[in-house]
Amino acid sequence: MSRSRQWIVLSLFLIIVGSLILAYKVVRLGYPPLPDMESEAWSIQARVELEPRSGPVRAFLVLPSRPTGFTVSEENFISRQFGLTLDEDTFWRQADWAVRRLNAPTTLYYRATVFRDTREKSFAPRPQYPQVPELEEPFATALNEIITEVRAESADIESFAAAVMARMTGRENDENTKLFLSTVESSLDRVRLVQTLLAGARIPTLQLHGVFLDVEQQAAAIRTLLAVHNGEDWLVFDPFTGDEGLPDNFFIWWTGDGEMSAAQGASISEAAITTRRQIKSALELATERTRLRDSTIGEISILDLPLQTQSVYEVLLLIPFGILVIVILRNFVGLSSFGTFAPVLIALAFRETELLKGILLFILIVGLGLGFRFYLERLRLLLVPRLAAVVTIVVLLMTTISIISNKMGMETGLSVSLFPMIIISLVIERMSIVWEERGAGTALKEGAGSLLMASLAYVVMGIDVLSYWVTVFPEVNFIALGIVVAMGRYTGFRVTELFRFSEINAGSG
Repeated sequence: MSRSRQWIVLSLFLIIVGSLILAYKVVRLGYPPLPDMESEAWSIQARVELEPRSGPVRAFLVLPSRPTGFTVSEENFISRQFGLTLDEDTFWRQADWAVRRLNAPTTLYYRATVFRDTREKSFAPRPQYPQVPELEEPFATALNEIITEVRAESADIESFAAAVMARMTGRENDENTKLFLSTVESSLDRVRLVQTLLAGARIPTLQLHGVFLDVEQQAAAIRTLLAVHNGEDWLVFDPFTGDEGLPDNFFIWWTGDGEMSAAQGASISEAAITTRRQIKSALELATERTRLRDSTIGEISILDLPLQTQSVYEVLLLIPFGILVIVILRNFVGLSSFGTFAPVLIALAFRETELLKGILLFILIVGLGLGFRFYLERLRLLLVPRLAAVVTIVVLLMTTISIISNKMGMETGLSVSLFPMIIISLVIERMSIVWEERGAGTALKEGAGSLLMASLAYVVMGIDVLSYWVTVFPEVNFIALGIVVAMGRYTGFRVTELFRFSEINAGSG
């Protein structure tokens, strides 16, 4: 690859890599693109009240395992005097409480925080094909007739299941359907009836038990949906309405035919679920989501560093954007300055003093320092001693201004000590040399250019959204680097040159 193309490839590579990492963190991990954004979370609590009998007591509670569309975090168990063990595998989690003797009624609690998760995950493994149910007459004949009719009206498992749901919800009732519906006494019976009919066609099904996270409820109603496997994936239906699809706000607590809670040596007087809506920082939830996923890309941030270190790196990560401003102003606009990146460091100093006050302090220190520099020139000192003397003078000037400001009750002057004194000393040295070699006009022009560049860099680095982005998405510096590389071979006209040429053309005309 020729060198003329390498810079294009490198710049595109840097921009694409930075953009992809940023997009992954925003889309997949849910990092908010703007500061102070909030997200919805839910606090859920399961309460199991036990009435003691005789002997040892064991209580079981099925826990959320893989709730599609949600992530579970901050789990807590409250179980006075009980021992607790967790039985877990890929698709099943259960809390097992045990105590040798229970003398009084007690309540066990499970609490957790859940929030949205865009990650695709299955709530159950691939199932086995069920056996055809063995029913007595006339149910066996009715089942065969229903299956024959529905199969003729459907094209695949999805449409077959939808047709069966339509019959069970009363939209397409016939004598065979009414025969089965006459045996239904509860909502769970209806779900089991649909499973029986689908099992007649050897279609696997699975009960999904959960709650709707839409309103706060002290005793949330446990709803049951039905999942149907089409050979490749699970399809979710509401057996009471026939609607297809898993509702966005349905939180799957457990799957299968079992109950949510059970006990040995005691009776369960009540088992209930409470839901409460919370508003949390979107950044906090995204950070927790990254931790639970153990995402390496999601950990590309400085949020885990100590707060003091974060503050330092937030400033450092802003420097590339200040440099980007300098590159644009020098290569495209044509401004000149003392040094290439000294304006960026001066802009960092302005962050401590505010822009206008910082400019005034900078002009004051450079002006006084320049006067002392011209005096030292008359003494014919060598370069290193002369520069050391300028640094010392700058330090003394900073100290003097701080003392005077303190006496006058002004806080701005106290921040002057944070100026990069070496940079100011070099600016003074460079300005004096330019003054002597190229005249006062050029020196003042470059000094004004330095201040203008520093001011614009300060404005860019002071953007709150940019400060947030470099903290949460430090990969944006790849994008800034790619842009700098892309501009690195620009050799065309600059804005200031266009003005100069226009004056020449006007004069020749």
